[in-house]
Amino acid sequence: MTASLAPRIAGAPISWGVSEVPGWGHQLAPEAVLRQMRDVGLAAAEFGPEGFLPDAPAEKAAVLAAHGLRAVGQFVPVVLHDRDHDPLPGVEAAIAGLAAAGAGTLVVAAASGADGYDGRPPLDAAGWERLLAALDRIADAAAAAGLVAALHPHVGTLVESGEETGRVLDGSRIGLCLDTGHLVIGGGDPVEVAARRPERVAHVHLKDVRRDLALRVRTGALTYTEAVRRGLYAPLGAGDVDIAAIVGLLEARGYAGWYVLEQDTVLAAAPGEGGAPDPADDVRASLAYLLSLADPVGSAASGGAPAGGRAERWPTTCSRSDAPASTSTRWTTASASTRSGRSRSSSAAAPPTSRWPRPGTAATPRWSPGSAATRSAAMSGPRPRASASTPRTSRRSPRRTARPRR
Repeated sequence: MTASLAPRIAGAPISWGVSEVPGWGHQLAPEAVLRQMRDVGLAAAEFGPEGFLPDAPAEKAAVLAAHGLRAVGQFVPVVLHDRDHDPLPGVEAAIAGLAAAGAGTLVVAAASGADGYDGRPPLDAAGWERLLAALDRIADAAAAAGLVAALHPHVGTLVESGEETGRVLDGSRIGLCLDTGHLVIGGGDPVEVAARRPERVAHVHLKDVRRDLALRVRTGALTYTEAVRRGLYAPLGAGDVDIAAIVGLLEARGYAGWYVLEQDTVLAAAPGEGGAPDPADDVRASLAYLLSLADPVGSAASGGAPAGGRAERWPTTCSRSDAPASTSTRWTTASASTRSGRSRSSSAAAPPTSRWPRPGTAATPRWSPGSAATRSAAMSGPRPRASASTPRTSRRSPRRTARPRR
């Protein structure tokens, strides 16, 4: 293993249901979320949505430090494809804030300009060219400030699928935020990315996914928000993503960055109120599972099933009718035997190792607590896109500004 896992595991407020998306659900107060983050054993945290922490970067860092947490980074959805909008000024403001707070990672998503995550317009060749050029500019601006920039494939953005992720990796210099949930929902394979493109992984968001709900999101039968409400994300190790293989592959190839536990959840009420569950329970279970991988990580990287796990795999390229009945299998694009052979071959070929530094080196609606009022691999087929008439401005993804989230 490259470095001990425990000091590199961070949390994200969205795991406690904290989001700026209108109508997302009950919003917990920062004190409750940050206290629980430290109580469950997390070392650091990404910033939440605008307004969750104080505006001043130094104050953000001070609030985290008061709870025994380090600042990790920030999720910034920004419109990159619009010829009439320069994304750099808004992104540079986020970069300055991160640097002042002592955080090292800028996580950007290619916002569509529409509200929320439940639809996106098509993107033509010219739009892709502008998007890729903007990502290079952002990567350079972050590097100049001593930060690392990473593109986050995300459901409902213009980069959500394995195919689109591959296009970014091939066409730009920006690092990748490997989100093991969003990539799977979009039809990609995070195991394949970890095996074939480890040198591009700059940051990791760990999610486990229930495949039946993921397929319904991918086919358009269910919106992303409704799927989250129904339990799209499971604690690590309890869903259908091969988390053990992903971590093992990354560690074996030199990844020394953050693993952020980021399981989007929607709270109907405060924990315990009317029997409402406590999101900290799922975070605690995810953390325990991730720490349990520290010893068998070498065997996972070689392609075998983790201790207590199953070797059977379910290909992401199969249709719903092809899916096996069992929900206990792990989710990759290849069988265990095929992936094991590929891993041995890759090792013999001395695959590239991560080039990213380890942690510590180098007008929008504001979030408010208590609001219960009104988110390169084979692709089995993209979710149906919104029409070209989808609104381009959004409270979540405005045209003129980059908005941090989590």
